[in-house]
Amino acid sequence: MTPLQLLGLISLFAVVRLVIATRPKTEQQGRTLVAVREYLDAFIVAGAIALVLIAFVVRTFYIPSGSMEPTLQINDVLLVNELQYHFQDPKRLQVAVFKPPIPSSNDFIKRVIGVPGDTFAIHGGKVIVDGTALDEPYTAEPPSYDLVVKNCELVVDGVPLQSPPATVPPRSAWQSCDRIPNGYYFMMGDNRNNSEDSHIWGFLPRKGFVGHAMFRFWPPHRIGPFAH
Repeated sequence: MTPLQLLGLISLFAVVRLVIATRPKTEQQGRTLVAVREYLDAFIVAGAIALVLIAFVVRTFYIPSGSMEPTLQINDVLLVNELQYHFQDPKRLQVAVFKPPIPSSNDFIKRVIGVPGDTFAIHGGKVIVDGTALDEPYTAEPPSYDLVVKNCELVVDGVPLQSPPATVPPRSAWQSCDRIPNGYYFMMGDNRNNSEDSHIWGFLPRKGFVGHAMFRFWPPHRIGPFAH
């Protein structure tokens, strides 16, 4: 339900409540209508809270592709906290919705894997951060490519990503040429070999983050939290 639809429903309840409150009634009708009015009050309050949450705190996000399988399946619908990243930076392993640094009419959803200041490499099917391989039980399969951050570049299978089109900041923006620069993140889909992510389009700037995906509420048999 969109915020506009929810506002319309709240308005309808409010009008019905007003009619009930002003309508002449017998004593028996009065008791019945009081009970109805109490239910309407509860719906109006709950609806107003939901409207604030939808408008300013959370949004829904529909999964259109298999890039986050097995964690997220096509047609899953998630709740995304849009307020969180206004107050804290994204953290490693969080599943985030963001505006991609490539032309697209849709937001993307991937997992935060590399954060500013990390040394970062992918080798032999393992993601290696600060010299330690990550334990990643949430992935579909190991990545089939090698990657390393070095010489102020992102090098994939021995070839540096070109900027543009990839997002690789100029050398002057790097604090250390073998670490992810401040203000940039490395994003990966859990379906590593079927994901258009940072190994293709480079780093995600901090300003691109939209929200933290935290809970799956559709379909009914998959309702609940996920690895994030």
